[in-house]
Amino acid sequence: MAEVLVFHHVQGLTDGVQDFAQQLRDVGHTVHLPDLFDGHTFGSVDEGFGYVKEAGTEIAEALPAELVYLGFSYGVMPAQKLAQTRPGAQGALLVYSAIGAEHFGGWPDRLPAQVHAMDADSFFVDGGDIDAARALVAAHPEVELFLYPGDQHLFADSSLPAYDEAAAELMTQRVLEFLAAR
Repeated sequence: MAEVLVFHHVQGLTDGVQDFAQQLRDVGHTVHLPDLFDGHTFGSVDEGFGYVKEAGTEIAEALPAELVYLGFSYGVMPAQKLAQTRPGAQGALLVYSAIGAEHFGGWPDRLPAQVHAMDADSFFVDGGDIDAARALVAAHPEVELFLYPGDQHLFADSSLPAYDEAAAELMTQRVLEFLAAR
């Protein structure tokens, strides 16, 4: 079983993020789920960004090196940074976002990853994340990009109006398969 460090999205540690982490735990994975916003949650992405503090990657220092890093949207930044820079990373799961690998010194050889987003999500598509994800896939065969039909950003968070049950279930299945291989 994998050990996973999960970073929530900008609306905070919502019930939906906690439910997703519990699904991973239910099949035997060890999941660390820090609250980057000290208990605050937000009704919109804009409200969350108004509160955002620097999300430090120091959280990982007390954990084993052999982690899979999972980030939801805003949480992709610390997850991807740790996956790319912390020795021992077992993989990266980048949900709703992706950052150009050059921002953290390049993608490590043979580091497996998945990127999950909706194909018409304006944050992902218009913000350039889709280009970063496609560049990762083109340069690294161990990185997979999964696009789901729709335009919702936080589609896998069951506690938000953006939730898309079919897409979330397929994404969760793919994440569980990824983790089972670690």
